[in-house]
Amino acid sequence: MTDVPPSYEFLAGHPDSPVILHVPHSAREIPAGVRSGIELDDASLECELDHITDAHTASVAEAAARAAGVTPWRFVNRLSRLVVDPERFPDEREEMLAVGMGAVYTRTTHKEVLRPDGFDAEPLIERYFRPYARAMTEAVAGRLAATGRAVIIDVHSYPSVPLPYELHGEGPRPEVCLGTDSFHTPPGLLDAAREAFAPCGRTGLDSPFAGTYVPLEFYGKRAEVSALMVEIRRDTYMTEPGGPAGPGLRGLASALATLIDAATR
Repeated sequence: MTDVPPSYEFLAGHPDSPVILHVPHSAREIPAGVRSGIELDDASLECELDHITDAHTASVAEAAARAAGVTPWRFVNRLSRLVVDPERFPDEREEMLAVGMGAVYTRTTHKEVLRPDGFDAEPLIERYFRPYARAMTEAVAGRLAATGRAVIIDVHSYPSVPLPYELHGEGPRPEVCLGTDSFHTPPGLLDAAREAFAPCGRTGLDSPFAGTYVPLEFYGKRAEVSALMVEIRRDTYMTEPGGPAGPGLRGLASALATLIDAATR
């Protein structure tokens, strides 16, 4: 685990595409200075990374981008969510604080100590969270300026069996969970996603994970920014918990490309 700047990458798509594929949780990299503040030994940390990382989702997004009729833009986190989680609220609004998983995690997927009680998260928020949020805000603003709208498709995965940290793990766990927002997810985008992923198995709504990511500058304010979270159940495309990708990845990437094409029209 080494210091690998920058912490994110914004990969250009076609100038006329409104679509941004957002991949926040695919990486395992942890800078050395951040690693020193984590309580786990190396073996335990690797095990935690197996469970918490949305493995291969960057590969799904990359393959989908190549297959799409109009190349989307891609915003990819290159550091582990154990550094900061860019999709959490950085304050008391975040419900995952209840299990020690706000913007900076203090507990693991199995509720063990990741960082000590009283850990000062602000340096990590300042160094990693805020620059990421600013860059994603600028990315969305760029699509708005160029095309008059922006479509954020949030690419995630989740385990087939609930982990102890999950607040809503008792609900359905379909092959593809679609996370929505009442303001930012228009019915047409949701219908297109259901149709696109139908060949991949069951699609469900907001279970076991709900909501979708929109930069706070636009959240609840700009209806021209639409968003949808795509949560793929990991056993459909990889060996759990942290193993290699399998043949299912190809079909999921094709389905995502179909959704991109529908969102671009």
